[in-house]
Amino acid sequence: MNTQSIELIELLSADSGSAPPAASVIVLHGLGADGQDFVPVVQAMDLSAVGPVRFVLPSAPERPVTINGGYRMRAWYDIYPAPGDPTRPRLEDEPGLLASRALVQQLIDREVERGVESSRIVLMGFSQGCAMTLLAGLLAPAPLAGLAGLSGYLPLAGRFGKDADRLQRSMSVFLAHGERDDIVTPDRGLAARDALLALGMPVDWHSYPMGHEVCMPEIEELNRWLLRVLA
Repeated sequence: MNTQSIELIELLSADSGSAPPAASVIVLHGLGADGQDFVPVVQAMDLSAVGPVRFVLPSAPERPVTINGGYRMRAWYDIYPAPGDPTRPRLEDEPGLLASRALVQQLIDREVERGVESSRIVLMGFSQGCAMTLLAGLLAPAPLAGLAGLSGYLPLAGRFGKDADRLQRSMSVFLAHGERDDIVTPDRGLAARDALLALGMPVDWHSYPMGHEVCMPEIEELNRWLLRVLA
């Protein structure tokens, strides 16, 4: 895959004029959605104190998704049903995850080529997009400004022990989850938080009385966090 093979939406923050972007935020959607999904969230935020910000909202390629009966939809990777025995580990689509991780890194490299330093780039994602944000961010060759994961989890968690010497630990991480989420249950978000804390990463954790969705208090807190990491 390459960045030419996927659809991209790009938005510049309000009143950017002709000034080049001072930062970039790459936003990764959830299963079955597309780059349009988070346009309203992006438009609801005010990052004017940072200067012009470019938002990049890619759409994942279409692929069959096992948990949905093999139906083709936009997905960063395949998802398998949870095991009947809760003591057994979840089966994960490692090849799909790593292929999309490479695609996300290409999007990061593209921003760097366009003049935005990696330390001025934020990865942000919802659900599957959160999983890709954490995976791609931790394994990025250079540290980013921060990682924002909404209603998601940490995929391939066992891999990070093997790659401990190359993990990017200095980045700030914003994690938020719905307390009534029945799609990605809150325990998976908490497990991601605890795993990142165990790796020595600073995590800003938030939970909200909602399901598998976003809410305005979450967007407002995310806005404040973005202003801090891009200051």
